[in-house]
Amino acid sequence: MVAVGMSPPWGLWELPPGEQRSLMGRIADAGIDHTFTADHVSFRDGSGMDGLITLAALSGLEPRLGIHVGVYLLPLRHPMVAARQIATLAEAAPGRLAVGVGVGGDDRREVEVCDVDPATRGRRTDVALGLVRALLEGRTVDGDGEFFQFQDGRIRPVPDPPVPLVVGGRSDAALGRAGRLGDGWLAAWCSPRRFAEGVARVEAAGASREVEWRHGPQLWLGAGASAAEGRSHVAETMERFYRMSFEPFERYTPCGTPADIADFLKPYVEAGASILNLTPCGPDRDTEIDTVAEVKQLLT
Repeated sequence: MVAVGMSPPWGLWELPPGEQRSLMGRIADAGIDHTFTADHVSFRDGSGMDGLITLAALSGLEPRLGIHVGVYLLPLRHPMVAARQIATLAEAAPGRLAVGVGVGGDDRREVEVCDVDPATRGRRTDVALGLVRALLEGRTVDGDGEFFQFQDGRIRPVPDPPVPLVVGGRSDAALGRAGRLGDGWLAAWCSPRRFAEGVARVEAAGASREVEWRHGPQLWLGAGASAAEGRSHVAETMERFYRMSFEPFERYTPCGTPADIADFLKPYVEAGASILNLTPCGPDRDTEIDTVAEVKQLLT
């Protein structure tokens, strides 16, 4: 069965606390499985949000929803600090947390201002993810000596149940990282064919490990009575967010009615997606929530 999540409604944090709780409760009432957020330290003009802190706030608004971050820019953090934050959040919301890890790089400056060399962020992510996984399993670890020089690091208590760590990214390196070090692959901007190929490569890279794989795409969508209407809503929002034309994203962005969107997503589910992270853009919040909820019903 596929788990369907949606990003927090636009403008959530501008609402009074009672309305925030009501809106997140509406998402849970609709049968949606989880909410998810992005993570940026200083994106483009300095914008962003800390993904784990955002999840901490969301977890208290509605305890019925899972909380996912996709993707957490791990190379911009020290692995000891990242492991402690993940463990703390897992203790407060046991069984609800999943962490997607990415290398960043859409904005090179964001990496640089965190005193990280963009050219090394892939290797740094490999090292950090291995250390975080070991720490969350209760092991005592040393830094690798290149990026991290600490000795005898450990984290207590260990999350119970364990926190899934999935890997995001489109590159061959990301697929290998997901297979070697992750519990699955969080895909973005890829066709169903590419997604199926990626899933096969991830699982081949992790063939020697015992893993309950969690794969899925993370997609924006345009909700409306027609594909044209849905496109108008999502194109405007994405162009404002990414500061570039919607055209390169269009082929990966379902638009229209719930049935239209479900038809677009079915090939991903058939190719092995067990998670769908959806960012809906529509005429209003109710339409966005109802669209995601109906998409889930059509796919399960």
